[in-house]
Amino acid sequence: MTYQVALAFEDGITRFIKVGPRETVADASYKARINIPLDCRDGACGTCKAFCESGTFDGGDYIEEALTDDEAEKGFCLPCQMVPESDLVLQIPTTSAVAKTAATTYSSTLTEIRRISETTYAFSLEIENRDELSFLPGQYVNIEVPGSNGQTRSYSFSSGPEVSTLSFLIRITDGGLMSTYMRDVAAVGDAINFTGPMGSFFLREPKRTALLLAGGTGLAPLLSILEKLTGMQNQHPVHLIYGVNTDTDLVELEALEDYKARIDGFTFDTVVGDPASSAEKKGYVTNHFEPHHLAEGDVDIYLCGPPPMVEGVRRHLEAEGLKPQNFYFEKFALAVTPEAAAAPAAPVAEAPAQEAAETPAALPAYEIGEEHATFQAQFDARMALELAIVELTMGKLTPEQLVEFKVLAELAGKTLDGEKFVSSEAFTVTNEAFHQFLFNCVGNEHLLQAYKRLEVPATMAKVLRKEHWIDGAVDADHLAIVAAFEANDQAAARKAIIAHNEHAKATMAAASRNPLS
Repeated sequence: MTYQVALAFEDGITRFIKVGPRETVADASYKARINIPLDCRDGACGTCKAFCESGTFDGGDYIEEALTDDEAEKGFCLPCQMVPESDLVLQIPTTSAVAKTAATTYSSTLTEIRRISETTYAFSLEIENRDELSFLPGQYVNIEVPGSNGQTRSYSFSSGPEVSTLSFLIRITDGGLMSTYMRDVAAVGDAINFTGPMGSFFLREPKRTALLLAGGTGLAPLLSILEKLTGMQNQHPVHLIYGVNTDTDLVELEALEDYKARIDGFTFDTVVGDPASSAEKKGYVTNHFEPHHLAEGDVDIYLCGPPPMVEGVRRHLEAEGLKPQNFYFEKFALAVTPEAAAAPAAPVAEAPAQEAAETPAALPAYEIGEEHATFQAQFDARMALELAIVELTMGKLTPEQLVEFKVLAELAGKTLDGEKFVSSEAFTVTNEAFHQFLFNCVGNEHLLQAYKRLEVPATMAKVLRKEHWIDGAVDADHLAIVAAFEANDQAAARKAIIAHNEHAKATMAAASRNPLS
């Protein structure tokens, strides 16, 4: 029998391979031209050691030096020896670039746009080569916004992996790039490109009670998870608590009722933050946790919502002295546009599951079990502010300022050695000096403070260590941005900033998946 194996790389890219009867994962990977780490091929060196997130397999023959009994008990494995006995999800300890593979770009057609509330749209895409697209329920793709000169926004699938039509949710935000397109321009038949799948927020093999928590359009990936559960023999209770700001923000209730009828043991509650709501349950999602939802800690929690919601759930669990077996989450935050970025009270960021978010369900995410945070919201916010600053500074820097800008880029580069840090601490400092330089030049205190409030350096200092991988393009990106200013080329500057943002996020994602003491 042939099984599907998902290879999840450190930079957030996931590739899928088919593994035939009595075939090892490593052999199937190389047949698919995906060069996962490999050396001896006979279970003697441990070079290919990976972690199995989900599924069963025959571990094959190997020696203790390559894989200890304790490691095997925890779920580690050797792809050069293992033969799948079910579909698998493997965490591969390298990046997709090192494995000489990449996320796939697909061409699709917009087949449906539905306004499902005053604030939310649903849209669907179809691709001709649907059988070539595999994803895990909960993952996302980067969708290129038509007419935006290649800019992308990230959206989680709201449809299941086996459903032919791909569906997504978007909360409409004034000035949002995808929001403006969907609300004012989009038409059925439009061609839309997207790249993926990506992300480490996805359904693991059900082994215990599951608690699903959604904030606003963070419902999307949980709908995908529910769709997957309809085809599984799940013997464990699944409860969803869906929180929103107002009554009008509640969407897809019919779909949830349908899943309730189709999934044994599935129940759900809706919670509205507005005190004037007519809803039965108001306040935060944490106000409506029941003992059986948490099963005294023998529970897997899946949460998709804004950072305050993630933190609120984390703090509630901590205060109750309850540590779940696993806590998986996807953060997102409010969208920010170049126009809004120049305002005194600019909102802060656009990220993985949808373009904009609400804060209905709780407060600030610490690591419980296996959490998988993304830094996309924070870095996308920085990018949006930098795209705004380009328009204010392009062609206006003095020759002396251009020289200083280049020196700052070169200083940051000296803290790197290819894809390694010479000093992660020095890089964080010099990198910040480079990124803040244009904000200092423009002389807009509101804009500067909006940038500082993102606290990107603090996040980098918390996560990055010398031993971590860094995307080798980061240094070249800095120099490309400077070169664009020297050439007075605004389009080139925007392109370099957008590319740099992706490389920075890949670096942070890899580091967050591999924390070092």
